[in-house]
Amino acid sequence: MSRFITLPDLALRTLGGSVVAASDESFAEKESLIRPGRPGFQAETFGNKGQVYDGWETRRRREPGHDWALVRLGIPGVIRGVVIDTAWFKGNYPPHASVEAAAVVGYPSPAELLAADWVEIVPRSELKGDAEHHLTVTDEGRYTHVRLNIFPDGGVARLRVHGEPRPDLSVHEGLSLDLAALQNGALVTACSNEFYSAPNNVIFPGLARHQAEGWETARRRDEGNDWLVIRLAGRGIIRLAEIDTTNLLFNAPGWVSLTGLDGEGPDARHVDLLPRTRLQPDTSHRFRLDHTDPVTHVRVDIYPDGGLARVRLHGHLT
Repeated sequence: MSRFITLPDLALRTLGGSVVAASDESFAEKESLIRPGRPGFQAETFGNKGQVYDGWETRRRREPGHDWALVRLGIPGVIRGVVIDTAWFKGNYPPHASVEAAAVVGYPSPAELLAADWVEIVPRSELKGDAEHHLTVTDEGRYTHVRLNIFPDGGVARLRVHGEPRPDLSVHEGLSLDLAALQNGALVTACSNEFYSAPNNVIFPGLARHQAEGWETARRRDEGNDWLVIRLAGRGIIRLAEIDTTNLLFNAPGWVSLTGLDGEGPDARHVDLLPRTRLQPDTSHRFRLDHTDPVTHVRVDIYPDGGLARVRLHGHLT
């Protein structure tokens, strides 16, 4: 398994990603590329355009050239790897693909994007049908958009763009914000256990619709407790913590505590933000925090195990 897939998918529709344009989508719509979840398929299900696919599929080309799709990342960032998934496309997948990236300020139109300066981050690579292709990216640039090129045509089920969020926080100058929000640049950097679901889920936007959209650990059989560490969007002072156990009816933690860390490594300064505090199942808890110490990370300890739907840490950047 590629290490980069533990990082968030910056292009995910749930995070605000959008497929803004494509050269063609005659057989299957371009928006499918960034849907959450695994692609589905039901054999011998035909519509007016043929077999229905959960993906993006172009017509058969009869002229020179290749097809492409432009994707606006939901969160700008440094891309560490790309997954091109041709699930269920067995006789109609593209034999090759490449990926380019661009950094464009503001809210560009498709025409403006096509005229942008593009950098190749994944060279033309061979694809197989009905398979996931994990392609590592070594470019250190910060990008806002990617372009998937397929040669010459065919179908791709999903495009995943895993990386580290690097949003523009200048719009929050002088304002409060959720310092733990993924879309603001926060990231879970360490976790004791992620048996049932990924820890970065707790800092996703919106409300968790079910247990799998939060973070849930295995049942502990020792005397310890589970925990995760959130690298904040920036060094800041946290005033309000929201600990949400929505949908966790019989597997919510009994208690939670929050510890701020200013810096990294053994020399990081520790700040007690919230002492061990009782939680209720299926409840959004809000706790005012009385301190003025800036921190860069927060450790969330749950006792002894269980799950959280969301963690919000509201405050100000220093």
